[in-house]
Amino acid sequence: MNRLQELVRGQESVKIYLPPWVERLADLGITSKDPQVIRLQRLTNIFSYASAFCAGSQLIVGALQEFTAFLILHFILATTAIALLFIHRLHRYGPNLAAHLLVAIDLSCIFVMNWGFGSDSKVYVYYTLAGGVLIFIFGVEHWRTYAGWVAVAVACMLVSMKLAPREGLFLPENHAVRELIAAHAFLNTLTVMAFMVFFAVATLRKVETGLEAQYVRSSTLMNTVFPPLIVSRLISGREDRIADRIEGLTVLFADLVGFTKAAHDLPPEEIIGYLDGMVRCFDRLCAENGVEKIKTIGDRYMAVGGLTGDSPGQAVATAKLALAILRSQADLPALGGKRLALRIGLHTGSATAGIIGDTRFTYDVWGDAVNMASRMESHGLPGRIQVSEAFRAVVQNAFCFEERGIIDIRGIGPTRTWFLGDARSPT
Repeated sequence: MNRLQELVRGQESVKIYLPPWVERLADLGITSKDPQVIRLQRLTNIFSYASAFCAGSQLIVGALQEFTAFLILHFILATTAIALLFIHRLHRYGPNLAAHLLVAIDLSCIFVMNWGFGSDSKVYVYYTLAGGVLIFIFGVEHWRTYAGWVAVAVACMLVSMKLAPREGLFLPENHAVRELIAAHAFLNTLTVMAFMVFFAVATLRKVETGLEAQYVRSSTLMNTVFPPLIVSRLISGREDRIADRIEGLTVLFADLVGFTKAAHDLPPEEIIGYLDGMVRCFDRLCAENGVEKIKTIGDRYMAVGGLTGDSPGQAVATAKLALAILRSQADLPALGGKRLALRIGLHTGSATAGIIGDTRFTYDVWGDAVNMASRMESHGLPGRIQVSEAFRAVVQNAFCFEERGIIDIRGIGPTRTWFLGDARSPT
């Protein structure tokens, strides 16, 4: 169960850390559940705070140099800064309403500052933020809106550069103040652009990291449910249906003898705990021997070798798995005070394999190989591995065999079978 929970939850992804206060400010006023809208509104909030900072710092610089002469501009900048700090309250009324009002306020304030401070103060440099920042708050899906506002910003910039008085409407003789305001405007523009790009890239990286974690999680789950070769075929998308005819497939069935009787009246936690421990052990042995688990059917376990070819080699691997499973059963605890034995059956033959289902997909195997392996198990003896003549012919002298003789198998008739022994030492 722990392994399943780990796969479902996935490993903790690498986090992109931003200061907590930045995250809190970015989330203010957002009520939408749409991740795309949330991302744009977070960027709108950040840009509104950056714009408020620019207005406030511009007010401070101007007030320290000349408070009285620029009093009207100070009032406009203070009002603008306060309004921008509350832009986030508009998110509840529309996904882009706050963004539109933010841009309108910014462009209007810059336009007024250009005329008040004069074109020599180069406050029009703030207009350049429109080209780099507005795409973040409107998104590429609203490129027409973005292009429209950029066009307005360009028009305002050209008008301000050509028609605004060079020395401004206030304090025209003080060139030093305008030089200081120009330097501050360039510094603010650079700072805001750098911060917005950083926040946007950090947000993008956070989304990418989440997607990467989900991809790894889904890939891990798929490789747990399906054989790796099947997963690669599914991902390629070149096949509408996964269906294969396999010659020389070795099928293993293992079944607990007396499980139903032993489990009678036991609490479900004890039954599930016993089966979970057994299946976990068998799964590990499958991985160690390179054999694919197919499914469990109650207390019955099914695995196959030969999905990728190499019928003799995979038959040997499946036989080694059967021996390992039989040995492992001795280490399992008793169920309801009773130690249960295993019956195991092996057969090599032709089969059909593929994926079926529409909701809970299943990779399964059908055909003569499956039916015969199932009969080898059901007509076997506790604590033994019964194999067919076809299986023995494939592995040849790789193992010791004990002939059981001819037995009557339901649905098949008289059939010659063997019990699998230990592997022979290589000569």
